Amino acid sequence: MPVKYHLGEFPPRELDWHRLSQIIGPANAGLARYDGLLAAMPNANVLLSPLTTQEAVLSSKIEGTQVTMGEVLEFEAGGDPENVDAPKRADAEEVLNYRMAMHSCVGDMKDRPFSQHILRGAHQVLMQGVRGKDKSPGSYRLEQNWIGPEGGTIEQAKFVPVAPEHLQSGMDVWERYFNEESDLDALVQLAIVHLEFEALHPFKDGNGRLGRMLLPLNLFQRRLLASPNFYMSGYLDANRDEYLERMRAVSRDGSWTDWCIFFLNGVLEQSAENERKVREILKLYNQSKLEVSNLTHSQYSIKALDFIFQTPIFSAPQFTERSNIPKATAARILGILRKEGILKTIREGKGRRFGVFAFAKLINIAEGNRVF
Repeated sequence: MPVKYHLGEFPPRELDWHRLSQIIGPANAGLARYDGLLAAMPNANVLLSPLTTQEAVLSSKIEGTQVTMGEVLEFEAGGDPENVDAPKRADAEEVLNYRMAMHSCVGDMKDRPFSQHILRGAHQVLMQGVRGKDKSPGSYRLEQNWIGPEGGTIEQAKFVPVAPEHLQSGMDVWERYFNEESDLDALVQLAIVHLEFEALHPFKDGNGRLGRMLLPLNLFQRRLLASPNFYMSGYLDANRDEYLERMRAVSRDGSWTDWCIFFLNGVLEQSAENERKVREILKLYNQSKLEVSNLTHSQYSIKALDFIFQTPIFSAPQFTERSNIPKATAARILGILRKEGILKTIREGKGRRFGVFAFAKLINIAEGNRVF
């Protein structure tokens, strides 16, 4: 029997605060340490751009995509990775859309709090030109959907979200709760926000990715993060089966406390992992700043470095046109960085075919293993 949405049971009336109290303190402390590091960064959105892309990759992977961060960035650079089929190219486009949707939300939230209007706009960006483009981008579903085997019937479903006639009222309550200044611990409230969005499943496609995108946006809006750079999908991907089962158990058994404990453990674990990666990136940036300056003897060395941190795989034309460095100087700096091995050549330029290069050390940090 499929698990059906918990109509009338949101928000939860009761939580086991004795059990939650054991993880609330450590989770908040871990997030605060990470936020302190973010707040001290000179330009978090530039330096952490690869981690944002990696988050998009992992969040999409939970939904079944099979593309790496390196492959995504190479597509974006205009490269043509060998032995890559059309489905993987479509996966890369979905990842790039995820990143664009995230940036769109951040821009919209500079002037106003999060809303369903912002959410629907993000969904429209997420679905643009990809496999979900025929699934009503930017609009809530009008039919009953379900989660289960591909091509299966509703009787074979593992979970059946809210019925369409209750969806809009459910989203209205959810939106108020998202923005509510509650007496609840903010991370517990965020756990409930995420679960409820996934249970409502308001769109025909893209709900999982949007729900995970909301996590850093909520923390940013509540000023628990200096910038919306918190990456949770690594934990959720590593614990995918438990992630899905914990969510179903809320509708089946009312297990809100168990879900919140699972989620808060994820915040604690990911805060530590995010902090480790950010410290490695900061260390690399400071080392590279001195190295690139000494090698190039150029007043534009920092601009060059900022470009390759924000775009760690890029083409020669992209560097000369977008780095805000005079073209002749940009070409000279690019030549030096290649010669000294700071950049790895992915594809040699030949004729009309431009060269593509990678800042391997940064990509390896973001991926969490040696890719190059």
